[in-house]
Amino acid sequence: MMRVVPLLMLISVTVLRNPKRPNSLRWYNPFGRLVSRPQNARRSDRDILLSSNLKRYTFAELEIATGNFHPYSIIGDGGFGLVYKGWIHQNSLAATKPGTGIAVAVKRLRPKSLQGHREWLAEVNYLGKFSHPNLVRLIGYCLEDECRLLVYELMPLGSLEDHLFSRYRKREPDPDAVEPLSWSIRLKVSLDVAKVLAFLHSATTKVIYRDFKTSNILLDSDYNAKLSDFGLARDGPNDNGSHVSTRIMGIEGYADPEYVDS
Repeated sequence: MMRVVPLLMLISVTVLRNPKRPNSLRWYNPFGRLVSRPQNARRSDRDILLSSNLKRYTFAELEIATGNFHPYSIIGDGGFGLVYKGWIHQNSLAATKPGTGIAVAVKRLRPKSLQGHREWLAEVNYLGKFSHPNLVRLIGYCLEDECRLLVYELMPLGSLEDHLFSRYRKREPDPDAVEPLSWSIRLKVSLDVAKVLAFLHSATTKVIYRDFKTSNILLDSDYNAKLSDFGLARDGPNDNGSHVSTRIMGIEGYADPEYVDS
């Protein structure tokens, strides 16, 4: 519990104060410019994919699940690519036609995505390996020629960023969605995220997340917060070692200013 307290205090500053966001230098990143991106993969494609407890989909299956990636299925857009609403069978997780089974989120990597293939692999490696109530569940992936896709559980209430800065209210007709988050929910979200960060920092294979921001905190229908997007994550130090990084990673406005300026 002692590890969670300082994390909770830090996260609460972001969630409770609802600070003025930094100037945006990229249309897809309303919270500031990207400081850096990793250049070298830690593991080979084969090692990462074989070590992940995920379902592998074909591109044709995900075409069925998203209605051939119909524009009406688009539920998000970002540096990674478009995000579509898709459908899979509840038990077998097999792709199904739209409107049958359970809804999921399908991310499709752009061929020249700023996040790139290496970050796609990092996402598969970490979310395919870890399980925690406050980590978004990665269900499966597609790796076929130049096609890179990820299939996640659908988080129906969007991101914390959406709620704090009103974007969600503009695109969601449900009148229940227009109300700002209550203080009790904001505190709950802070605690949820503190718990998952403490989990990552204390796991057998420790993880340094390096991309903490409100757009990466997703909310389910009960306002449970789940951390997503592990493209910038890397393995942390083991119990007998230390972590040294010569490259700055993170988002201005969220990363420690002293760290960014070092």
